[in-house]
Amino acid sequence: MEIFLPAVLGELATRSLSFVINKYSKVPLQAMEINLERILLRAQVIVEEAEGRHITNQGMLRQLRMLRDAMYQGFYVLDTLRYRAFEEDGAGDNKVRNYSWALSKFSCAKRLCLTSSSSSTKASQELVPENVLDNLRTMILDASESVMFLTTYPRLHRQPYNMYILLGNCMFGRQMEMELILHFLLHTQPCSGRHDRFDVLPIVGPAICGKSTLVAHVCNDERVRDHFSQVAFFRHGTFRDEDIDILTDRCTMRHEQHRKLLIVFEVVGELNDDLWGSLYSLSRKCTTGGSKIIITSRSDKITKLGTTQTMTLKHLPHEAFWYFFKVITFGSTDPKMHPRLAYLAMEISKMLNGSLIVANVIGGLLRTNFSIQYWCKILKFLRESVEKSISMHGEHPCELLTTNKSGYVRRLGTTTEDVFISGQYQTCSSQEELPDITAQDVVYGGVKPQGSFKALAWKSPLPPYRCYINIYEIQPLQTRLVKKRRSLNNCGIRRA
Repeated sequence: MEIFLPAVLGELATRSLSFVINKYSKVPLQAMEINLERILLRAQVIVEEAEGRHITNQGMLRQLRMLRDAMYQGFYVLDTLRYRAFEEDGAGDNKVRNYSWALSKFSCAKRLCLTSSSSSTKASQELVPENVLDNLRTMILDASESVMFLTTYPRLHRQPYNMYILLGNCMFGRQMEMELILHFLLHTQPCSGRHDRFDVLPIVGPAICGKSTLVAHVCNDERVRDHFSQVAFFRHGTFRDEDIDILTDRCTMRHEQHRKLLIVFEVVGELNDDLWGSLYSLSRKCTTGGSKIIITSRSDKITKLGTTQTMTLKHLPHEAFWYFFKVITFGSTDPKMHPRLAYLAMEISKMLNGSLIVANVIGGLLRTNFSIQYWCKILKFLRESVEKSISMHGEHPCELLTTNKSGYVRRLGTTTEDVFISGQYQTCSSQEELPDITAQDVVYGGVKPQGSFKALAWKSPLPPYRCYINIYEIQPLQTRLVKKRRSLNNCGIRRA
């Protein structure tokens, strides 16, 4: 009895202390959520109003980009705070592991630290909610004077019904870059004293970061169409002698009519100096001033070709990527109505390596089935796929695709076959017949072809309407086992 009574009193004291700590530590967090949601609403009003106008002031564009980035960080922190309870209970009956951050029962808003990073990247960023809130307040105060001048800029000719439709039909997160290209095309004067008549804007960025989509949106702008008599698109590898002849005729005709020409040259792989020499010598024949060239590439070697500062595109920060993925996944559904699914969506977004293509594919899958069991199954599948790829190849599956390296593909459920992906390429639906098989069919095991075959990964609804084709190879599972046994035998290892 003497031993039992102190144990009971100790347990009661511990529980009482935990209750007091939880009660008073949750107040700052709840207040932080309310304050953050209120300030984010003000930031969102400013950003959406700015995105609906044609802003030409470069300083204002930079200020708005900083406010937009701070807004995405704020939404990321707010969602993490809002759905943190489902991390603690493992998202219900379907337990999922979390690699991001841990919330102690002794934590308060000032000491709570969130780590924002993708599962496949080594870089991470610590986000303190109080610092994010203070940063947003400062940004809004700094932008208060600029907001007064927003009404002086003309509105853009688009009226989306909601954010889901907007992201489904327009670019995301590239307003500043688009305005810079428009300024180059419409307002930059030709360099005086030059023998050639073309100004050149190089655009450099990694694979699948939106270079072609950005340029296509600019070229579809009515102001660009009215400013240039014709826009010509060429891709490295399809730029042939007959294309040069056609372009020569066009340049001659534009010169006779004193009209301007815009040439978009997309470099796939390494730049061929002979091709560029042919293109640039051809441009000298166009004596009409004001014609322009835009050249895009993954390699920064094209910077030497520019007559203006090179534009460098990067992948979206993880906070902005999460905002994008949340909107296209939930559509018109409010994520706050499905907090468990919202938590799972945050975990899924960390597995996608910032790939907008994969985000559209996975988001479309999740939208078809608002089931916790299904979303947990997708999350488990993605985590195992990433872990398997990193263990076998040392890289994320998305990185293997962008470099056209062969990789092993996991399939949902049990399988008696090995699936490998050997590469991915882009095409237009008008250039070749698209395969009937989709990448979803391959993952779900709905196809039974043997050997090498193609599958449609994604068809973009945005200009230039690219289709992404994956190249797969299916082998019987025993093939890999036989090869493994042979390699063991060759090493002198014998089974007992």
